[in-house]
Amino acid sequence: MKSLRSKFFHPKMTMTSSAANGATATSNAPNTTSAQRPSAVRDPAAVEDSVETSTSAPDEVANTTSNTVPDAPRQAPQAPQAQEVPLLAPTTTYEQQATTAPSSSSYNGSHNDGHHGRHYGHHHDNIEAAGHDDASDSDEFSLTEGYETRSTGSTSATSSIYAHTYEHGRRYQTYKNSRYPIPNDDAELSREDMKHAMLLELLDGQLAFAPLGKNPQNILDIGTGTGIWAIDAGDRWPMARVRGMDISPVQPIWVPPNVDFLVDDCEQEWLMRGEVDYAHFRFMATVLKNLPVVLGHAFDALKPGGWIEFQELNCEVFCDDETMPADDPVKVLYDLTQKAFAKFNMNITMPKILKQYLADAGFVNIQCVVKKVPIGVWAKDKTLRLVGMYQKMAILEIMQALAGRPFDALGLDQVQKEMIMMEARKGLENPRVHRYFNYYFWFAQKPL
Repeated sequence: MKSLRSKFFHPKMTMTSSAANGATATSNAPNTTSAQRPSAVRDPAAVEDSVETSTSAPDEVANTTSNTVPDAPRQAPQAPQAQEVPLLAPTTTYEQQATTAPSSSSYNGSHNDGHHGRHYGHHHDNIEAAGHDDASDSDEFSLTEGYETRSTGSTSATSSIYAHTYEHGRRYQTYKNSRYPIPNDDAELSREDMKHAMLLELLDGQLAFAPLGKNPQNILDIGTGTGIWAIDAGDRWPMARVRGMDISPVQPIWVPPNVDFLVDDCEQEWLMRGEVDYAHFRFMATVLKNLPVVLGHAFDALKPGGWIEFQELNCEVFCDDETMPADDPVKVLYDLTQKAFAKFNMNITMPKILKQYLADAGFVNIQCVVKKVPIGVWAKDKTLRLVGMYQKMAILEIMQALAGRPFDALGLDQVQKEMIMMEARKGLENPRVHRYFNYYFWFAQKPL
């Protein structure tokens, strides 16, 4: 992930350059100019007054204390070289412009003032559950249909850093002796690509909430993983240079001519200064050990007026209708996961408190969209049922990885691990329990 040390080259050239401290970049981009309740758990974001909550269920309009515009897109504040925030229809957006003195600045996500951005009013949409006649199983969905994620223009890319270690039958990256709790093998990479498809369904194909305009010039994808978002961004904005960064060299061989990849650690110093229009993070806030340092690097790399965005899963299991008991096995699984990741100095609930970190780093115009994602196929809305199926599969496919390094860190033996996994799998098959996750989409701007 990340120190931005290699140059971009002529589009007809394909090459690999070795950077300092072992960083490796592959480049062939055009040289353009930089410019509990006892029986259920409720979401704390519902009472935080710094966050907008929205769902993608088209028939829902929630009550709110803020201005309401049902079932219509709405625009974010105008920014230099920026057009609009392309909020997904039929998402309903609720917002309230802050004009008074700042409120509490504690790390509970409630900090807000007129300088640091937008204050979102109370809003808590519920996902409507399907009736027995509407409920469906996995046969309803064809997960091979949907968005085309292959590139429309390609050229070769290579990497020379392929050192790995194996534990519990899974492959882990060893770049800079990193002790990362999740594997980087083919099974995990396929799961990451499936999550990308899930978010495309959830957001109706939208790649970013930040108002980038039609022609952003320099885009940075931190924690690019398989590179699938960077490749889609390269196709979406063909005039932009798109660089994906990660500590694992698992990106594809063929990429669009305006896309390249860098293998490095984003917590180390970045050499790029004031050149980036948009810095994109996805599923990164929960695994960064030193988030303030990374935000400082991103702030320095952005142009004045440039945008940063975090697209994050808050790994807490919630329920709004008391169908989930306090000892629900899926909730138990993620409660243990939270404790396990803390052993690696990682916070899997970081997404809900990102606002204060962004403000402390110097960002302004801080805005957020929160979307509820059902776990399983219990929702009435067909799109949410498909999204819920993806989410359920993502959980099933990460269980083996959680039983590796994370649960080892808790000192669990193999029998304990298997019992936890078995109960969670059984719980996921019960559509009468209406569980969901919150996904947070934070975006903010560097001041002019």
